Amino acid sequence: MRKEVRFAGFGGQGVILAAYVLGRAVSMHTPMHATMTQSYGPESRGGACEADVVVSDHEVDTPEVERPDILVLFSQEAVAKNLENVRSASLVLSDVDLVRLDGEVARKAVSLPFTRTADALGRRIVANMVMLGALTRASGLVPREAMEAAVAESVKPSTRELNLKAFDAGIRL
Repeated sequence: MRKEVRFAGFGGQGVILAAYVLGRAVSMHTPMHATMTQSYGPESRGGACEADVVVSDHEVDTPEVERPDILVLFSQEAVAKNLENVRSASLVLSDVDLVRLDGEVARKAVSLPFTRTADALGRRIVANMVMLGALTRASGLVPREAMEAAVAESVKPSTRELNLKAFDAGIRL
């Protein structure tokens, strides 16, 4: 089994942290293997950003994601850049308030209020954890317990409770 996951959005949305948490959950809390790669523009905030995770039950021989099985979209620019991937992915998650999808693509995607849910929790920055909760439930790729452990291990202790609340809110979406 090999599953390719791409997270795409803007710097500052927690795209890279989300990929890191998924990779950590897989590699540290399941018997599976994972690799992560990332790319972003010269701006640390606001520029285009992508992070890819390959999950496999065997050692990952190449970390390159060519056609993601799961695609997470946090910006309209990410849609344009990944349009062919949107059409071929088996699961597409998007932030309903940041991404507009049309036609066949819209019917295929699961569009949820990641950012709005994070705002309701008091910190927009945890939208990525809301998304990880939704991804965990929708994909079945990693057990909930593995993701919760990885979230707790990957964030500052002072923000752990909020990040776990955000993850749980995503599960419920």
